[in-house]
Amino acid sequence: MRDHSALIGTIIHEAEATVAARDHILYALALGYGSDPVAADHLAHVYEENLVTLPGMAMIIAYPGFWMRDPRYGFNWQQVLHAEEAIEIHTALPVAGRVHGRTVIEDVVDRGEGKGCFVYLRKELRDAGGTLLASVVSNTLARADGGFGGGGTPRPPMPAPPARVPDTVVDLSTLPQAALLYRLSGDMNPLHADPVIARAAGFERPILHGRCTLSMAIRALIDGCCERDATRLRSVAVRFTAPVLPGETLRTELWQNGAEIGFRTSVVEREIVVLNNGIARIVI
Repeated sequence: MRDHSALIGTIIHEAEATVAARDHILYALALGYGSDPVAADHLAHVYEENLVTLPGMAMIIAYPGFWMRDPRYGFNWQQVLHAEEAIEIHTALPVAGRVHGRTVIEDVVDRGEGKGCFVYLRKELRDAGGTLLASVVSNTLARADGGFGGGGTPRPPMPAPPARVPDTVVDLSTLPQAALLYRLSGDMNPLHADPVIARAAGFERPILHGRCTLSMAIRALIDGCCERDATRLRSVAVRFTAPVLPGETLRTELWQNGAEIGFRTSVVEREIVVLNNGIARIVI
């Protein structure tokens, strides 16, 4: 059994990324922006004049790819699941320019024999002057790689949604071609495009990227709590609980307590929760 805790501190990806308006527009189109061609809040994200960046772009810029497939790291990559994601925006992301991205294995937490391990990545994005723009922490469950007895301390559970009626509910339809559009932003995993590969993995057809599902929830947060002003959303964190099929309707329930928003997202057609324990922070 390989001791994956030895990977803590390893830089798995570092790059200078060139960002252009086209990258932001393509990302926004995958989320359904532009479906109303005269709505100002749609045009703000799909038209290059006075383009407003979406906070979820922090996940796209300098994306490290499916790094666990590299045999150097010793993971059983067929048995990994994206468990959690957290984004913090420190300074507005640039519409165009150069951004330095650095992704490091921040922690590895052994869950025990037969239970796998959690692998935490931290990506930091900085501008040419070294100013921190955004931080992204991703937690992956490597289901077949536990029991080595090392690693860090388990992190506290994310907060559960309040036991009351949500303050706001936002329904958004995903595009049937959403996964095909979203993968052009960098995540080319064939699971999201090839029906044969999807069926071999146990799905009836290609599924939506988890980060695209989160991006739809971010859109719901912007619509429901930020008066459609994306610059007011400063951080978001969530746990992934089930996959989404492109074309399904996502219902995001929002509970607001001042600048803090709790949220949960479910698929309307199947009545299944796909994002849970969500927490966001906005400017009020």
